[in-house]
Amino acid sequence: MYELIITGGWLMVPIVLCSIVSLGITVERFWTLRQEKVAPRHLLAQIWHLQKNKQLDAERISILRKSSPLGRVLAAGLFNMNHAREVMKESIEDTGRQVVQELERYLNTLGTIASITPLLGLLGTVIGMIKVFAAITSHGVGDAGVLAGGISEALLTTAAGLSVAIPSLMFYRYFRGRVDSLVLKMEEEALKLVEVIHGEREQESVEDAS
Repeated sequence: MYELIITGGWLMVPIVLCSIVSLGITVERFWTLRQEKVAPRHLLAQIWHLQKNKQLDAERISILRKSSPLGRVLAAGLFNMNHAREVMKESIEDTGRQVVQELERYLNTLGTIASITPLLGLLGTVIGMIKVFAAITSHGVGDAGVLAGGISEALLTTAAGLSVAIPSLMFYRYFRGRVDSLVLKMEEEALKLVEVIHGEREQESVEDAS
């Protein structure tokens, strides 16, 4: 592996660094964007259980806010449940925007890596071919070793760039879809909360749906 990096030239360094960053982001996002971590099932039903038993005080709401991103969104509404529907909805939306931004953390970096690593590989190809033509100009076509070095550098950087870009793009798309799915789930739960608090939905139906 080290020999391949040396053969590929200095452009292999940023490509390798991009691969390390991409791997780190992928592992971190897999861990962070788990369903049970972001939007635990039956969380809304647990809230109704506490509400029925008159245990839903400020302390429990604060614990709920720290428990998960969904808990944070629902807690924002619960802190304003004695206000008008629009006030409650606005507080949920404000918190929701912050939560979505946190869920999308590092995804732009992953998308950037997917975009620039093929370009780095292409740049390595161009540099390698320039070396080939320079060698032809200086030594003619008789020195196969000199020509092979430039061609090898061109092919290695291109292959390395694509090897990093393809999985990075795949995981970028996957995590984007994952975030969209989680956001939709949180929106549904928050809407149920608002509707029940303001008497637009039966609590039993929410418990059954959760």
